[in-house]
Amino acid sequence: MNVSPTATETSTAAPAPEPTDILVKAEGLRKVYPGGHVAVDGVDFALRRGEAFGILGPNGAGKSSTMRMIGCVSTPSGGTLNVLGLDAITQGERIRARLGSVPQDDALDTELTVLENLLVYGHYFGLRRAVVRERAQRLLEFARLTDRADKPVQTLSGGMRRRLTIARALINEPEIVLLDEPTTGLDPQARHQLWERLYELKASGVTLVLTTHYMDEAEQLCDRLVVMDGGRFVAEGTPRELIEAHVTREVLELRFAPGEQQAAAEKLASAVERIEPLADRLLLYCDDGETALAAAHALQLTPVTALVRRAGLEDVFLTLTGRSLID
Repeated sequence: MNVSPTATETSTAAPAPEPTDILVKAEGLRKVYPGGHVAVDGVDFALRRGEAFGILGPNGAGKSSTMRMIGCVSTPSGGTLNVLGLDAITQGERIRARLGSVPQDDALDTELTVLENLLVYGHYFGLRRAVVRERAQRLLEFARLTDRADKPVQTLSGGMRRRLTIARALINEPEIVLLDEPTTGLDPQARHQLWERLYELKASGVTLVLTTHYMDEAEQLCDRLVVMDGGRFVAEGTPRELIEAHVTREVLELRFAPGEQQAAAEKLASAVERIEPLADRLLLYCDDGETALAAAHALQLTPVTALVRRAGLEDVFLTLTGRSLID
């Protein structure tokens, strides 16, 4: 006999399964240090296989604390964090064996050769000697360092050292690579060479999680970004989504003679959507920079220099936090 449910009965549908390509999932993630300092204050995020996820924020925003929890070298104070299907609090050792880490400081052994740095690091993961050697040769090719294999690390340029540091982080064939300011201090050519290696990693299905102070780097490398301030995520999206949601299409940069900037800002307040005063210039947010410049001239203002440019991620950060990213 079939029995229809009554009006008072309720059905409980099973929760939808997690997508299989989610490698990192955090809910209400917190980090509180001794003394009560809240570094990360209840953030939620999910990272998919093969994407590059960027965390932007000034020093002290909580970026490094978030990265350290993902890397299982710092224990969360609250919330949940699952990495590669494992609990970051209780299964950290298993997770670390499947991660790669590229710290801001290279921490290479300068007394060893380029190849020896890879071989020694590989043994930390308990890999067989033949396996480590075979991977090391492939990674030397990946890093474009094959011809430097027997050279001491101290003879390498800064860009070569960063490429070696990334190669070393890949010796265990990680599924996720954490990169802390990967191109800090490098010249433009070395930065672009490093970007090429990171593109290759992402294309192979490796998930990248990075922090950076370079806006062009964030726009070039990251599929998604979060802006972090005071331990919280204040915005999230693709670089283009963040720009379109939080700033105008163009920015007019005006520099004035000493002592004239404040008066100019007051006159221009009604001519544009928003003005951001910096120490050496005014940023005028508008849809048409040339029209805004004409308005400045109509107000009898004579800037020393004027520049019209497209809005970018630095402008997003200023809008959301009131600070420059490098403050």
